[in-house]
Amino acid sequence: MREGHRCNALKKDPHPALRATFSRKGGRRGFRRNASDPAMKLAFTPASYDLRKWLPLATLAALVIVVGVAQPSFLQPASLLDLFSDTAVLFTLATGVTFVIMLGGIDLSIQSMASLASVIVALTVARLGYGSFLLAIAIGAVAGLLSGIVHVRLKIPSFIATLAMGGVLFSAALVISKERSITLDDAGRAYQNWITGHVLGAPNVIVVGLIVLAVAHMLQAHTRFGRYSAAIGAGEPAAYASGVKVSRQKIFAFVLSAAFAALAGVILAGRLASGSPTLAAELLLPSIAAVVVGGTAITGGVGSIWRTLVGALIISVVRIGMTFLGVNIFAQNIVFGAVLIGAVAITIDRSKVPIVK
Repeated sequence: MREGHRCNALKKDPHPALRATFSRKGGRRGFRRNASDPAMKLAFTPASYDLRKWLPLATLAALVIVVGVAQPSFLQPASLLDLFSDTAVLFTLATGVTFVIMLGGIDLSIQSMASLASVIVALTVARLGYGSFLLAIAIGAVAGLLSGIVHVRLKIPSFIATLAMGGVLFSAALVISKERSITLDDAGRAYQNWITGHVLGAPNVIVVGLIVLAVAHMLQAHTRFGRYSAAIGAGEPAAYASGVKVSRQKIFAFVLSAAFAALAGVILAGRLASGSPTLAAELLLPSIAAVVVGGTAITGGVGSIWRTLVGALIISVVRIGMTFLGVNIFAQNIVFGAVLIGAVAITIDRSKVPIVK
């Protein structure tokens, strides 16, 4: 379909997720939602009136009550601050992959990117200072750009493209770290106060997590990228026919995913005062579980950053509960795997996958 014809078709009958973007007087203008439009409800919030919408929040409340009854000290302010601090890294990692999952894709390289970022920080922070954090995030953005280009231009499924990229990043971390963990020296730790310090009695890492939440929510809920992502996830062919530059949106989502993963690695390096090629190796499954448990559909089109926050808190509370019960840390992924299967079974839009292979 030629561009002119596609634009004309768009103005006459745009995709429901984009219909409010067009005005009669000038084509694309500001986006205005029409809550009474059934097509908008279908495209943006197919579960808006479904009780499943509130299930993650109810689950979080129930888990907090159960763990609080079993271990009353859990509800103490200090324990809750520790919970939020521990959730910050997981939430940052899950936030990035939320953008990709909203499109109906997946990013399996985030844990390797986070580990590589921690190694980069550990090796360069003493010389570059705060510039080492920017370097790590920039390398993450470049890695995401490459993953997106491979996925879009070579027509390779996202899980294959990012799985391969994850292998490349892991190998790179092994090579530059010489297969060892790197501990930050005193000069390096001096630059970590924005992560390890406190403000008004709250750990700085919580403030960083709130900034991540604000930026990601703005991107997802108040920009064309976020609206187009929902449209692509709800129906990519229709979004393309409506004039959306699908390839550009996908590449940008992968850039965001890898950049947020790198930021998570930077935070992790600061909190643990070290970098390692395997520092975030156990965070892939919990991160994806946090996104899906929060209510974002694995098939795309439905979800939000706030849902990912709720999902990350659920995973953290479950982890704490298992720690109280004495469950081995390496066996906890068994629980996360089961939780992920259950969450996907509840949230998946089976109309998009009539045949499962």
